[in-house]
Amino acid sequence: MDLSRFRVAPGQKVQLRAWKTDDTRPFKDREAAAGDLDESVRQLADLQEKLYAQDRWSVLLLLQAMDAAGKDGTIEHVMRGLNPQGCEIYPFKVPSEEEMDHDFLWRAHKVMPRRGHIGVFNRSYYEDVLTVRVHPGILAAQKLPPALMGRNLWAQRYEDINAFERYLTRNGTVLVKCFLHVSKKEQLERLTERMRDPAKQWKFSADDIEKRKHWKDYQAAYEAALSATSTRHAPWHIVPADEKWFTRLTVARLLVDAMMQLELAFPTLTASQKRELDAIRLGLEGA
Repeated sequence: MDLSRFRVAPGQKVQLRAWKTDDTRPFKDREAAAGDLDESVRQLADLQEKLYAQDRWSVLLLLQAMDAAGKDGTIEHVMRGLNPQGCEIYPFKVPSEEEMDHDFLWRAHKVMPRRGHIGVFNRSYYEDVLTVRVHPGILAAQKLPPALMGRNLWAQRYEDINAFERYLTRNGTVLVKCFLHVSKKEQLERLTERMRDPAKQWKFSADDIEKRKHWKDYQAAYEAALSATSTRHAPWHIVPADEKWFTRLTVARLLVDAMMQLELAFPTLTASQKRELDAIRLGLEGA
């Protein structure tokens, strides 16, 4: 699979209507891709073990999307083979009072993955240039000094995010940022299914419908954010999300590709450590 077609180039102006939501190339259907997803999950498990043992790098998978685009399912299927001991998943919900009393990046920084670990953000600090931008009332609740809420606020937040991500990558955190791009038609079908299926009704929220009324505003906010914050060190990937199986496979392949570039390997023992280990082994065998 050619992963480069999902990547937003630095400085590229994103127009989401130009990115297909149902593109599944080179696969025709779920059955044709099933083996590739299983293999990707196996590779991830192998890479995670080396990542954990090496204890040098950390990896952050960041998922952003409109409601019902498949974030939860993607996390479930892509991360299913990983050791929970080295993986943390953080859903970014409505900020707490404590979080609202800090800068908008604070709640993200405190839950960044440790070295040797994989972190997954289900939504992220990008909500502060997406949902907050579409709904001005949320911005007002952040209690920023009035002098700091000028017309350049969003450009300044993009600048802060880019600096933050540059800082993370310079300190050994690899970012894999994915926007799950679902069509408005497919979203409606999934929301309707949630309302009808007793096993999925718990997922439904009236807030999902309210946000849907602002579809164009959200698309514009995403276009601006993706354009301004896709950088060489932390590029965005726009992943087609109308077919869930393809979304999951693509995210898995992006994660595998990023981790393979780290040249992960199990630590090797020094000569003295090997001699010590041999002595311990011989002692056990003779006991």
